[in-house]
Amino acid sequence: VVDHYENPRNVGSLDRNAKNVGTGLVGAPACGDVMKLQVEVDENGRIVDARFKTFGCGSAIASSSLATEWVKGKTVDEALKIKNTDIAKELCLPPVKLHCSMLAEDAIKAALADYKLKQDPNKEESEKKA
Repeated sequence: VVDHYENPRNVGSLDRNAKNVGTGLVGAPACGDVMKLQVEVDENGRIVDARFKTFGCGSAIASSSLATEWVKGKTVDEALKIKNTDIAKELCLPPVKLHCSMLAEDAIKAALADYKLKQDPNKEESEKKA
C-alpha cells in the first residue's frame, strides 16, 4: 500500500472523448473517496494504457494505482475478471479498507462499460427496444 501511495503509477487523464477510451467515475459516499479510472484500448481489444485520478485515502490511491497496472496489457474480457479481493490481497488491505478495493473493481467495470458503449452506441437503444 505504502509503495503505491507514495509512488502512484499512471496518474493523469486520457482524452475522454476518444472513441477508444473508456472512463469510469465511481465514489463511496460513506467515506468520501472518488475514483476516476480510464482505459485506452487498441484495435485488437487490448488495453494499452490506463490512467487514474483519485480523491481519497492512501488505500484508495494505492488500489487505483494497482488497478491501472493490472489492466494494462489485458484484453477487455481479461480486465473484467479482476476482483477486489485480488487487489485487497496484493495490497494487504485491512478489513476496514476493503471498500477501496471494491471501488477500484467498480471503476474498472465502469470504464470498460463506457468503452463498450462507445464501440456500439446503438446497442443500448436496441436492447431497450427488445
